[in-house]
Amino acid sequence: MDQDVIIVGGGIIGLLSAYRLAQAGKSVLLLESAAVGSEASWAGGGIVSPLYPWRYSPAVTALAHWSQDFYPQLGEKLLAETGVDPELHVTGLYWLDLADEAEALAWAERHGRPLRSVPMGEVHEAVPSLGGGYSRALYMSGVANVRNPRLLRALREALRRLPNVRVVEHCPATAFVRDGERIVGVQTAQGEMRAGQVVVAAGAWSGELLATLGLEVPVKPMKGQMILFKCAEDFLPSMVLAKRRYAIPRRDGHILVGSTLEDVGFDKTPSEEALESLKATAIELLPALADAQVVRHWAGLRPGSPDGVPYIGPVNGFEGLWLNCGHFRNGLVLAPASCQLLTDLMLGREPVVNPAPYAPAGRIV
Repeated sequence: MDQDVIIVGGGIIGLLSAYRLAQAGKSVLLLESAAVGSEASWAGGGIVSPLYPWRYSPAVTALAHWSQDFYPQLGEKLLAETGVDPELHVTGLYWLDLADEAEALAWAERHGRPLRSVPMGEVHEAVPSLGGGYSRALYMSGVANVRNPRLLRALREALRRLPNVRVVEHCPATAFVRDGERIVGVQTAQGEMRAGQVVVAAGAWSGELLATLGLEVPVKPMKGQMILFKCAEDFLPSMVLAKRRYAIPRRDGHILVGSTLEDVGFDKTPSEEALESLKATAIELLPALADAQVVRHWAGLRPGSPDGVPYIGPVNGFEGLWLNCGHFRNGLVLAPASCQLLTDLMLGREPVVNPAPYAPAGRIV
């Protein structure tokens, strides 16, 4: 065996899994079909919270809360190790005109989260750039966003500095290498690569790869499009969300507005229709953006899964095969807890959260 673990997929889940396992002493080979961090992890907005956290199952909530609490120290650690700042930016988040406001407040009380109803006058005072026409608002302090391309760059640099990690880009895994019931490696564009354990963290492509084993894992691509504006640094002091669309401020005045949710297979082409829709959303939320130039418009493919609950753990009947995939809209939010849980399970440690809801056993056929 050339290494202890092969990880297929170089997004946030694959990178952070490699980082955790390598820190625990495992030798890791990470394979990425394109460039590391160039798919959904790069394309998302980077909000360190599910968009509507009260609408998710306790399984997603458990991972989200652990990860949210852990993100500040992860950002500091990566900056200290690599000199690359993931720019964790604590802004708080306003939800406007929610239909399920009562459920949201009840959820927050149950979970001890700082969500409160605020008068619109207070919102407009805090966010002067916000448009009119909204009648109700909830606010949660402490919600952060992370500059995901920089987080990915920091993780890539952290892995480069570890002697027990090798990263191979532009190397798609096409099938698995088997020894009886055991998975002992993967077939790739560069030949057969072997390891004691194989982790599938290939995002929207995970279902296709696992299908080569006859496994039906309901992970499929769900396209999302975003646009980016550049404004003054103080233009938008908090994140705002209305009608399933959001605006996210970066520290340097860039404003991200997203996103669409499209079931169109592996098509990542940005569309004029989505651009116009996102611009209309942006101007409704923040009217001054009517005069701002769209700096960039792009699309990515989320790894859609039923209820957004990821698959984390070993696969029955295929010894040596592990999953960490199917995070849907919340890969960035759930990554720290997901990758810690995977590492705990692979090393036989006490798991950081109850692993039962994420176990592939009983959820895939």
